[in-house]
Order: sequence, then C-alpha cells, then structure tokens
Amino acid sequence: MTLDMANTLLQASTHNSKQRLALAICDFLSASTNDGTLTADDKDSIDVAINCIAESFKVDPSDTSAVQAAIGSQNLLQIYSVFEKARADKPAAAAPTPAPVELTDEQKKEAEALKSKGNAAMAQKDYRAAIDFYTQALAINANNAVYLSNRAAAHSANKDHASARSDAEAAVAIDPAYTKAWSRLGLARFALGDARGAMEAYDRGIQHEGNGGSDAMKKGYETAKRRVQEMEAEEDSLPRASPSAGGDLGAGGMPDLGNLASMFGGGGAGGQGGGMPDLGSIMSNPMFANMAQKLMSNPDLMNNLMSNPRLREMADRYSTGGGMPDLNSLMSDPQIGEMARNMMGGGGNPFGGAGGPGAGAGGANGQGGSQQ
Repeated sequence: MTLDMANTLLQASTHNSKQRLALAICDFLSASTNDGTLTADDKDSIDVAINCIAESFKVDPSDTSAVQAAIGSQNLLQIYSVFEKARADKPAAAAPTPAPVELTDEQKKEAEALKSKGNAAMAQKDYRAAIDFYTQALAINANNAVYLSNRAAAHSANKDHASARSDAEAAVAIDPAYTKAWSRLGLARFALGDARGAMEAYDRGIQHEGNGGSDAMKKGYETAKRRVQEMEAEEDSLPRASPSAGGDLGAGGMPDLGNLASMFGGGGAGGQGGGMPDLGSIMSNPMFANMAQKLMSNPDLMNNLMSNPRLREMADRYSTGGGMPDLNSLMSDPQIGEMARNMMGGGGNPFGGAGGPGAGAGGANGQGGSQQ
C-alpha cells in the first residue's frame, strides 16, 4: 500500500457520512463556478456558502485528499445522475390499497348503539337527529352499508333527496346485495325526477332479492315504469310542425279563409261584424307563425305586400275603426293570392286550377309531405 492510499483511507476514516456529504457538496459548488454553470457574479455568494458548510460540518474543502476520499471516482453530480436514471427505469409502483380499518369490539358496539339511537329518532320522526346519529356511527365505521342506507332513508324523509341518493349509491357500491339500499336509491331518484334511474335501481333490487322480488320493490318498479311510459307518451304527443301541415291550408294550398276570418272577429262581407281580432288565436296559429317568419326574413316581400292598394285600404280602414274587410274578397286579388300562396308553402292554382281541392301537400287529412 502506498503512502497516498494510506492517507486517503485515514482521511475517510476520520470523517463520518454527513461530513463526507458536506465535502461532496462543497466540491459540487466549487466545480459549478469553475465550469461556467454559475456566473462570475455568483462566485462570492457560492464562496460564502462553501465556507458556511465547511465551518458547520468541521471539514476542509481545500483538502483534496479528503474530498477524494469523500466522493471517490465520481463527483456528486455524477452520483445523482445515476440515481435519477435508476429511478426513471424503475416502473411506478401501484398506489397501495388502504387496508380496511379493523374495528375493536368497543368501537363496533359504540357504532351499533348510535345506529339504534338513529332508528329510534326515525320512529319519532325526528329526522335531523336520526341523520346526526347515523353520521356519528359512520364516523366510526365509514364502510357500513346499513348505516349509509339508513341515513339515506332519513335524508329522504327530510326531503333532502340529493343527499339520500348520494348515501344510497355509496351503500350499494359497498354491498350490492343489500337490497334496502337499492329501494332507497330508487325512491331518491324518483323524487329527483329520474324515473328511468329509479326503474334501474328497483330492478337491481329485485334481482338481488330473487324469486321475483318483494311486493314493495315490485310496486316501486311499477310506479317508476308508469312514469317513464307517461313521459314517453308526452314526448310522442308533442306537435311536430310541418311546412305542409294541412289543417290550415285549403284547396290548392291556400289558407283556410273561414278560420282566418273567424280569428279576425267575423270577417263577413264588406267587413261587417268585424270588431277586434282574436289576437291570442292569431299568434298561436301555425299559419300566421309561418307567415310572420317569412315576412321578417324577407324585406322585399314585406315591401311588395304593403305596396298593394287593397292592403293599404284595409290598414287605413282598420286604423279608423272601420272594421276588417271581407277576407275572401281580399284574397281574390291575384297579387295577394300569389304572395299568400308563396308564404304558406302551398302548391297548385289558388283559384281552382290544376291543383284542385286537396291537391296541396297538406290536404284535408292533415298528412303532410314530410311523412316518411
């Protein structure tokens, strides 16, 4: 063994692990100022740091043999690089699943006592107190499906159906075979307007009960099912607008002038029996809705309409209290008839030509051309 090797071993033996790490840090900081990692402006600060570390750990960074003994053949940066590579190559460990907390007998008894108090409060219809007792029981045993289901029932009785749904969903996730939780989930969902979700919950409860399910579970399922059927019937009964809806179109696709006249308060010959028009009927009539939409989207059509002398006469007469004109007579004007036919989307000749009665797309039976 040479003298240098003996001195190195001696230096290594005189420093503990923390002192050797301090020497390695001082060496890293010094090298960082020499290799350009840090700027010259930082040198004074680094020198102060090295001196502080050296004084604190009672080491001498200028002793090259001591530094060599501390870091060996690799400096601190190289050692850390090896560590980073090893960490990157190692597959990430799966997060450990927390083991269920093992309750003591005393804790189990305490939780059961709190549950019993909650049940008693439910019997007295003191739902807030029941919720509090079940919550205390869950603070001891958070994974108890019975406690969660009981609290769901208390929430439902207290009209807090969202909280009831949350507790019931947690209960069936913990113990899918606990059928009371499915029943309480069905009730909460139904109360929140989710009839289909309620059906699913009751159906799962029936499956877990077996033998076709209990009467209570089946009753809940049938109630939810009827509501779903009612919703579907309501959706099917909604009117479906069609540009060729025949109820408001007469022969050749022309507007039903009888309906039109009645909405304007009679509309007899020469406007007799006019009076104020029924604005509610007018605004709810699909024919006028379609006409108004086309007029608003086509300024040229509006200008052409208002330039007709017959329409201007009608407007002037109505504004002076003269009542409404005879609409059948008004529609005999070719220009007005053509514009009305275009706005209503009717086909054929509005004056009894090739189109003929019922030849329009709508027809008297109300079955439009959009039917597939």
